[in-house]
Amino acid sequence: MGGNMLRIICFFVLVMLLPVCGSASAEESNSAKAGAKSGTDKSVKGKAAKKKAKKTVTKKADSKRVKARKDHVPAVHVKPPEVKLPANVKELRSWSNPDYTRIAVTLDREATFEYHRIGQNPESNLAGRLYLDINGARLNPDVKDVPVADGLLKTARIAQYRQDTVRVVLDLESIKDYKIFTFSDPFRIMIDIRGDRRQEISTLKPVIEAAPPAPPVARDQAANKPHQKVPPPAVSKVRRIVIDPGHGGHDPGAVGPDGTKEKDVVLAIGLKLAKKLREEIGLDVVMTRTTDVFLELQERTAIANQVGADLFLSIHANAAPNRSASGIETYYLSLAKTEKAAQLAAKENGTSLEKVSMLQAVLFDLMANYKINDSAHLAEMVQKELHKKVDSRWPVKSLGVKQGPFYVLVGASMPSILVETAFLSNEKEEQRLKDAHYQDTTADGIAVGVSAYISGAK
Repeated sequence: MGGNMLRIICFFVLVMLLPVCGSASAEESNSAKAGAKSGTDKSVKGKAAKKKAKKTVTKKADSKRVKARKDHVPAVHVKPPEVKLPANVKELRSWSNPDYTRIAVTLDREATFEYHRIGQNPESNLAGRLYLDINGARLNPDVKDVPVADGLLKTARIAQYRQDTVRVVLDLESIKDYKIFTFSDPFRIMIDIRGDRRQEISTLKPVIEAAPPAPPVARDQAANKPHQKVPPPAVSKVRRIVIDPGHGGHDPGAVGPDGTKEKDVVLAIGLKLAKKLREEIGLDVVMTRTTDVFLELQERTAIANQVGADLFLSIHANAAPNRSASGIETYYLSLAKTEKAAQLAAKENGTSLEKVSMLQAVLFDLMANYKINDSAHLAEMVQKELHKKVDSRWPVKSLGVKQGPFYVLVGASMPSILVETAFLSNEKEEQRLKDAHYQDTTADGIAVGVSAYISGAK
């Protein structure tokens, strides 16, 4: 009995204690859950914060790396595609000579071209047409057709044939042959027409009859020198001579250390030479220029051809990179035999050695009607007498007779030479070239050489 009662009491005690324990357990459980949840939240938040911080650090690092890459990667310069500008056709000119007519088309840069000839139309009185298409070119509005009517060519017409093509049309009156070649600096397309003229072209009057009086200082200096007349030559076919003082106008030619311009000293020598040839030999003299004006190189021999000259003399002063270079030399037209001859041709042509080489390539055709032997003989006579005359007063080297591809001599239909009177780049010779006495002596020597040539050509 007592044992049963003890069991009953224990049962009731347990029943009474269960809610409390359950509540405590629940609270502990809830507390544990809350703690777990809080811990989890903190853990999640901590991880998120760490992750965010890591992302921020990574982003900053990436930003630094990108910046570093930007700072260290060299800039790449992309070259824009080249836009080739069209060549500008600036001028169309013509020259009528006794045995040919020359057309020159001047451009501001090189251009390719093609040409064709159309035969005679039975319904017209013309000998056909020759036309030239210049590719990649635009026509300057100021350039107009050129009426010629010289028996070989009636008209030279020019127009913008297509948007990028300029066409030149030559209406022919008579034609046997034609040549097309180019000059450079500026780029020019040259067309020579040869044939039987149906009429005589008019000739030009001599530009001067006599040289103007020398200035007072020059007269005083020249008066101290005994005058020596040039011996008159025997009667010959030489009646008219063209004297061409090189350069002029905006083209000064060579310039000496003291600032002396080639164009000025050669004009002074040319005027003195003209006076001597006229008064002492009795020749008709034509000057390509008597003042400080510019002439295209092809105009100079065209003048000689127009007036029917028997000789053509182009007067120049030399120059060289080596300031000690000195002496007198005379050239006639041919292929350059030496590098120095090619360099001098480049100087006088106002172009480059490369362009001189290109000119030599066309000289074979151009020299078909050129009097090479007569020109060589004239050059020898002038060089010999000029050196002898100058050397008697001023010791000077004779550099001899040479050959070179000079634009100014291309197209001459008579014996023609280019005389280099002294080196303007040499200080001593520059002072001589400025001296009126030296100029007069130089003119004397050239005149004696011309007289000797004429005597041998009778």
